[in-house]
Amino acid sequence: MAAACRRVFSLMVPRILFSNRSIALTASSISSHVKHHGFFTHQRSRFCSSVPKPKQETVTITFLMPDGEKVQTKAKVGDNLLDVIIENSVDVDGFGACEGTLACSTCHLIFKQTDFEQLPSPPTDEELDMLDLAFDLHETSRLGCQVIVTKEMEGWEIKVPAGVSDAREPS
Repeated sequence: MAAACRRVFSLMVPRILFSNRSIALTASSISSHVKHHGFFTHQRSRFCSSVPKPKQETVTITFLMPDGEKVQTKAKVGDNLLDVIIENSVDVDGFGACEGTLACSTCHLIFKQTDFEQLPSPPTDEELDMLDLAFDLHETSRLGCQVIVTKEMEGWEIKVPAGVSDAREPS
């Protein structure tokens, strides 16, 4: 459909002059061109309009807060866990201070061993360097900005550590 739009507008642009007559001639030529090439086969409203995006699949993830509270969220498949926490307004003090640029360790999360083993990608060296500076580090720790939500995460419970350590601040 986008190609049809470009083709019609490429025909239209060279003919536009600033007069009523030229506008009428241009509209007429577009109309005949469209009819000839069959761009309006079903609905006029579909011409050069964007197609609605399909609803993105979501999974339910629960965050276990340091005070024992469980916060259940809907997470879009393909988002990272930092975005999930921000979009769901989960109250984690100081979380995601670097906005996902892998420059701090404030989005540190702790996974169950079985869930950790199912994560789609291992941590990079850069992530491991940031995790070394995280508070309450575990073998199953990851940075939320580096973990992408998948369908397999449905029902997971992920622990939020009691404190955050911002690797950008001097000790």
